[in-house]
Amino acid sequence: MDAAAVDGIALEWLASTAAPSVSIAIVQDGRLAYAKAYGAARLNPKVRSTPSTRYAIDSVSKEFTAAAILLLAEQGRLSLDDPISHWFPELRAAGAVTLRQLLTHTGGIRDYWPQDFLTPEMTRPTTASGLIDEWAQRPLDFAPATDWQYSNTGYVLAGTVVEKVSGEPLFEFLHRHVFQPLHMAHATLYSPATEDFAHDAAPYTRHGLGPVVPAPTEGPGWLFGAAELAMQPSDLASWDISLIDRSLLKAESYRQEFEPVILADGRAQNYALGLTVQTVHGRLRIGHDGAGSGFLADNRIWPKERAAIVVLTNNDWADPGALSDRIAFAVLEPTPEEARVRTLFRSIQRGTVDRGMLSEIGNFYMTPAVLEDLRSSLSPLGPARLIELEHESERGGLTTRRWKILCRNARLEAVERSHAGKFEEFMIAKKED
Repeated sequence: MDAAAVDGIALEWLASTAAPSVSIAIVQDGRLAYAKAYGAARLNPKVRSTPSTRYAIDSVSKEFTAAAILLLAEQGRLSLDDPISHWFPELRAAGAVTLRQLLTHTGGIRDYWPQDFLTPEMTRPTTASGLIDEWAQRPLDFAPATDWQYSNTGYVLAGTVVEKVSGEPLFEFLHRHVFQPLHMAHATLYSPATEDFAHDAAPYTRHGLGPVVPAPTEGPGWLFGAAELAMQPSDLASWDISLIDRSLLKAESYRQEFEPVILADGRAQNYALGLTVQTVHGRLRIGHDGAGSGFLADNRIWPKERAAIVVLTNNDWADPGALSDRIAFAVLEPTPEEARVRTLFRSIQRGTVDRGMLSEIGNFYMTPAVLEDLRSSLSPLGPARLIELEHESERGGLTTRRWKILCRNARLEAVERSHAGKFEEFMIAKKED
């Protein structure tokens, strides 16, 4: 791994977004290979972010609530297909929703937080039972298993089931069964008002392109089961390694945890049990992102490649997923198609192209004058920070691929047309959104 390249990518992202800080952990070959933080965990007075700084991970917490349910299922104390009326007989339509449907967001239970800001009631304390009484008693948004809709309320219910079945608080259950075994020593509940959090990351927001200001914090109780955890990126990396190694749960639990949900009409969703599960550019990728007041998180795992990227930041406007994309470009082995395009783009920037990569027509087009125009205009942009396939099709006997290319201060688009492994065309233009 090129650590210097990751450093450069992270610093560029901070400078372009005005995020106060970002903290990154990278897993390669199934082990922690990189942990570094940049910027300020707190702005006034300024406290530098370090790899030991904790950040709220918001909805990445759902990965752990789902794991708690799976652990209890392994112990024979519940089944994923149990209806929640078993523990909440007072619920009306929601009582028929199963635990599996809670964890896959297919129960139709109304989400209590669809907004991207704190509503007035969310600044006041609540309890899990209060949230359930207020939101789970409402009519379902759709019949269970017929659709997919993200629901924090469903995870409040799931967290409460863990407590009812285990007889202990959700966090204590996770501490004993997940955090301790995986040596996640700094995982905790997000509680910004406590002295314990005085030197950890504080939340920040901004309105439009206005100044960066402290973000309001959620009232106690609102994040239970759905988004309540905080930790260092290296703690989350330890969890990711356990998913790669399949070391904490039983094989059947992992099979279910990684299996995308299928709706009643046969449609598949890119979500399983507390994890987004999708194939991106030919690679299986699992994980979750998180968003709260003043924090964003992105957790991505590539099980086959035995790699993971954790990005935590104390802002709520600059997408950490964009940074994860660029880090993945730097640390993951490219596909053969990606490798060819990276090599060609680098050589174009240098003004020296291996003519063997081009077809006869490609060589006809790429004259010395064309190559010089490309070199002189593209080399000042610096190295590519991302080259990503956006579309692929066939036309005129050629494979046509459209690539997004990001450099430090420019977004480019390249149209490739190839046959038999040789470039017939590779035309680059500035992308105007």
